[in-house]
This record gives sequence, C-alpha cells and structure tokens, in this order.
Amino acid sequence: MSAPTPSSAAVVTGTAGHHVPREEEVLTPGALDFLGELHRRFAPRRAELLALRAERRAEIARTATLDFRPETAHIRADDSWRVAAAPAALDDRRVEITGPTDRKMTINALNSGARIWLADFEDASAPTWENVIGGQVNLIDAYERRIDFTSPEGKSYALGAADELATVVMRPRGWHLNERHLTVDGEQLPGGLVDFGLYFFHNAQRLIDLGKGPYFYLPKTESYLEARLWNDVFVFAQDRLGIPQGTVRATVLIETITAAYEMEEILYELRDHASGLNAGRWDYLFSIVKNFRDGGARFVLPDRNAVTMTAPFMRAYTELLVRTCHKRGAHAIGGMAAFIPSRRDAEVNKVAFEKVKADKDREAADGFDGSWVAHPDLVPIARASFDAVLGDRPHQKDRLREDVHVTAAELIDIASLDAAPTYEGLRNAVQVGIRYIEAWLRGMGAVAIFNLMEDAATAEISRSQIWQWTNTGVVFDNGEKATPELVRRVAADEIAAIRSEVGEGAFAAGKWREAYDLLLRTALDAEYVDFLTLPAYEQLAD
Repeated sequence: MSAPTPSSAAVVTGTAGHHVPREEEVLTPGALDFLGELHRRFAPRRAELLALRAERRAEIARTATLDFRPETAHIRADDSWRVAAAPAALDDRRVEITGPTDRKMTINALNSGARIWLADFEDASAPTWENVIGGQVNLIDAYERRIDFTSPEGKSYALGAADELATVVMRPRGWHLNERHLTVDGEQLPGGLVDFGLYFFHNAQRLIDLGKGPYFYLPKTESYLEARLWNDVFVFAQDRLGIPQGTVRATVLIETITAAYEMEEILYELRDHASGLNAGRWDYLFSIVKNFRDGGARFVLPDRNAVTMTAPFMRAYTELLVRTCHKRGAHAIGGMAAFIPSRRDAEVNKVAFEKVKADKDREAADGFDGSWVAHPDLVPIARASFDAVLGDRPHQKDRLREDVHVTAAELIDIASLDAAPTYEGLRNAVQVGIRYIEAWLRGMGAVAIFNLMEDAATAEISRSQIWQWTNTGVVFDNGEKATPELVRRVAADEIAAIRSEVGEGAFAAGKWREAYDLLLRTALDAEYVDFLTLPAYEQLAD
C-alpha cells in the first residue's frame, strides 16, 4: 500500500494564546489549501533563486563590476515585443500614495485623491501576525465598504464616494522573508506567497466585480528569473481560481542594483501581466552598498541625504528606467516624496514643499508617468507637477526617450558624485536607525522621524552605510576615522539623548535597548547580514 499523500493545506502555528480578531475569516480552509499549493509548487524554486543571489554577490565581490547579461541580449535587441495594455484602472497613475494597511491608513489612502494606493505588506509594515491578518481584513472590508475608524480622540474616518477612491496596488513581502505562523510539511511559508495568496484568494473576483483587478507591486527583485517565478505564480493562481489569464497586473520595483541591468528582461518575463517599473530610491542605495561593500573607496556612498536623484549614477538609473518602460509600453513610476508636513513649523513645510515640487517637476519633465508620495498633503503638489506635463492625457508613454544611452559603467559610477561621508551623516544614520528599529520591533513599519516617513529601507541604508564606512576606514570631515569604537560612542550618546527625550517610563516600556543592540550588531559584525529584517524578525513583538 502506498503512503498517504500529505495534505497540501498550510498549517497555522505559533498563535496559541494570541488569537488575532477575525483570523478565521482570512484563514479559511480554502485559503489554507491555496497557500499550501503555492508553497509546494513554488517554494523550491524560490530557494534556488535565493542561492543564486548569493552566487551573484560572490561574483560581484570578486570582480567589483556588473554588466548587462549577454545571454539575454536577444530580448533587449528585439524591438517587437510589448507588455500587455494597461487596464483602465491603471492607465492614469500620475500620483501614488504609499503606506501600511492599518485601518486608519486604509481609509485615508483611499480617500487621499491619489490615483493609486500602494497597500504595503512589505517595508512599511512590520510583519506581526496582527498586521499580516489585520491588513487582509481591512482591505476586504474596504472593498465591501464596511470599513470605518474612530481615533482615541473621537475623530471618525469613513470612505468617500466609490468613484473617487484610489485604486489599490498591493505589495507583498520580498522573497527573502518567511512567515513563521504558517507551515507546510514543517517548512515556513515564504511571506510573499502568504501575502499574495491570501489577498488573491479573497479579493481577485471581488475586485473584478468592482471593475478593477488584483494588482501588485513586486519588491526587491534581483533578476529576471525572479520575475519569471512571479509570472508562473500568477498563471497558476489565475488558473486555480478560475480568473481569466492576464487579469493580474504587476509593477516591479527596480530597487536593487542587479535589477537595474535587467529591466527589459524583467518586463519580458512578466509581459502578459506587467504594468510598469518603479524607481525605489532608498532600497536601491542599500543594494549598491550591500553588493559593492568591499569594493574599495570608489564605491563608498556619502551621507544618504547627499545622494539626490540628480547624482550622475542615479540619473543614469532613472533615465534608463523611463527609456525601458516606454520602449515596451509600460508605465514608469518615479520615487518617493517622504516628507511629512509639520503642524507646528510653517517654514519647514515651505522649504520641504519646494523640494518636493522640484523633484516631481523633474520626474514629469524626464518622462515619468507618475510618482510616489507618503502623505496626503503632498498629493496636490505631485499632481500639479504631472498635470502641467500630462494635461488630460493619462500618461506619456509616447515619449520614447530615444536620446537615452546608458552604459553599464555609468550605473555604478559612484565616484562621479562630488560628496563625502560626514560625521553628522554618521550621527544621523545611528539616530534614525535606532529610532526606526525600535518602532519596527513594536510592530510599526512606517514611522515619522524628523519630518520624514521612514520604512525598513531607512534602517537598511543606515546600518549598511555604517558598515561600509567603518570597513573602508572613511575619515570624516571633522578628522575622525570611522571605527567600531567611534560608532559605539555615537550610539551611546544617542541612546542617552533618546532616554532623556522620551523619559524613563517610555524608555523602559519601549524596545530601545533591543534596537540599539540590533543596529550595532548588523552595522559592525564582520559578517554582513543580507537583510536587517531577518534577525529583527526573530525579536519582533507578536
């Protein structure tokens, strides 16, 4: 007699004594079966692709360079192919707002006046079980128009008219993250498959009935093979649930340096489901540091705030992105305006709004079809920049940017930037890193710090720059050399200042000591950890 076939259903683990409200509405038997099938079919390939990431990083460490892939030259040379035409709900993307899927943000983002809301289960959401499940509940409730929220101060929030709401593009977690609360055959499920699977299972048909569809942002893609895996997931999921092929649409964040060399190939792999590419600034800088961290002085990045989008290597990246997208009929979406307006300082707002306007004016003039903001007050500013260029047109894909010719070397010409790391930049990296990680460990993924909306990419670039500066022996503008001892001294000063700022009670009740320790460990350990969120997940409050 043959052994019985194990059930394909995902098994819920680790939630004993911590039941999340309405968990049973999300983790239905059908949904768990679907997650189990996704895991069995696609988790092995995901593991192979993560191993290929490590191999490619080792090659970069050996050669200190990158180039366009010779084996896919024929795809880049073939001018005949295009991505699928955008559905009506994704044709005009001139302003997109981003944020986590808590109940208040869900209502505010949908009401914001932006054309698109990036509903974020990734960098703007710490993956507590409550956030993972609660985010799914909130999106279902929004589509069913049964969502509302009342703040502790008594302020009420409700959805506006249906035809004025933003279209949702959901961002699942990256391939590197697991979900510890769900297992199949004793293995944790990939977090990205959990987020995608639950959303697709519950909402694909519901969204079609609303005249839209299941739309996704794909984060931290590092190669066209990873895009191929997502495409296969889409094909299977649509077939499995009886959704017409091509209903899914995916926008890929080009936020890794390796993906910048494979933009056309990524669109090609997803061409039946692709809708665009996005320029994700902070993760892109993090990826440069991560991949070229031991490449010597010519790859040392200055303070993160000194690396604007007009830096030569960043301009090469964004120009190539627009050229690639429009050549293939896809939307090109610009980067984040992360400023959070101050309710107390009008002068801070004035300066920041001017910078946001200049940034969005530049993107619109360069040919982007839309851009990101982090706060509803920035929506009118970004919209005005794109309205001035687009008028009544939904996009400007007809601007093919055939004048753009970017070489492989230009994408990694870090030394072309006339700026250097500063002592104040080190202090800011420590300060922001500690403050963000502390909030993340308490379950908050989007955090306002010094009038900027920060997410996990903030902590990644902060600790990665500290690692690079100390390992390269950078000498700061005040004459001090970047050493582990200096970093520890700066961190000790900052944690003391935070204790004084928040008070003893709040300091003791928070995760400050854990955040301090985690930043120093991931910034100073000899062995560089690929993602800070991997060790942080082990300490995440549940």
